[in-house]
Amino acid sequence: MTDFSKQIRRYTLIILVHLGVVVFWHLSVVISDIPDYVMPTPVATFLSLQSDYGWWHNTLITGYEVFGGYALAIVVGVTLALICSWFKILETLLMPLMVSLNVIPKVALGPLFIVWFSYGVDSNILIAFSICFLPILLTMERGLKEIDPDLIDLVRVLNASRWQVFTKIQLPGALPYLFSGMKVAVVLAVAGAIVGEFIASEEGLGSLMMQVQVPMETSAMFMAVLLITLIGVVLYGIVLLLENLVVGRTNQVIRN
Repeated sequence: MTDFSKQIRRYTLIILVHLGVVVFWHLSVVISDIPDYVMPTPVATFLSLQSDYGWWHNTLITGYEVFGGYALAIVVGVTLALICSWFKILETLLMPLMVSLNVIPKVALGPLFIVWFSYGVDSNILIAFSICFLPILLTMERGLKEIDPDLIDLVRVLNASRWQVFTKIQLPGALPYLFSGMKVAVVLAVAGAIVGEFIASEEGLGSLMMQVQVPMETSAMFMAVLLITLIGVVLYGIVLLLENLVVGRTNQVIRN
C-alpha cells in the first residue's frame, strides 16, 4: 500500500469518526427529548447561522487574535531561545523567570492588559501570546541544546558566523522540537484569545457567546464553539503541513 493510499484511508477514517459523533449527538437529543435551550440538535445549531449575529465578522476577529498571538509567540520564543543559546548567563537568569511568570493565571492578567494596552483586539492578542509563548520557548531551547557541540565548534572553526551556524546547523536540528511546542501552543493560543474576549471585548466569538448567554440562545453558543474549534483545527493543520514539508525536506537533505 502506497503512502498516498494510507493517507486517504487515514483522513477518511477521521471524517467518518466526526460524522459518527454528529449522528450520535443528533440521536441523543431527539431520543432523549432534550429541550433546545439545554442542547440543540446539529440542525438547529447550523440554522443559527441565519441569525443576525455577525458570524463572519466575529469569526475573523477571533481568528485574527489567535493567529496574531500565535505568530508573536513563535517570533519571540524562537528569538529568545536563540539568544539564550548564545549567552548562557541570560539562560540562567531568564529561564527560571519565564517559568515563574507562566504560573501567573492569565485571567488575572486580563484586566491589567486592558489597562496597559487598551480594550479590544490588541489586548486579546497579548493574552493569547502570553499563554502559548512558553511551550515554544522551552521546546526550541531544548532543541538547540540537543545539537552536537562538536559539530558547532567545527563549523565555527571554518569561520561561520552565528547566523550561519543557526540557519545551517541549529535550526534544522531543533525543528522537530520546535514543531512539538508549536502544536501544543495551538490549543493555548485559541484558549487565550477566547479568555480575552470573555473578560472584556465587544467583538469575537467569545464575546458573542457571552451576549447570547442571557437570552439562552444555546444553539448560537454551540455554533460559536464549533467555529472556535474550526479556527484551532485550521491552525493545527497549517502547523502539521509545515512540519511535513520543512522537517521532511530537512531530513531528506541530511540523508542525501
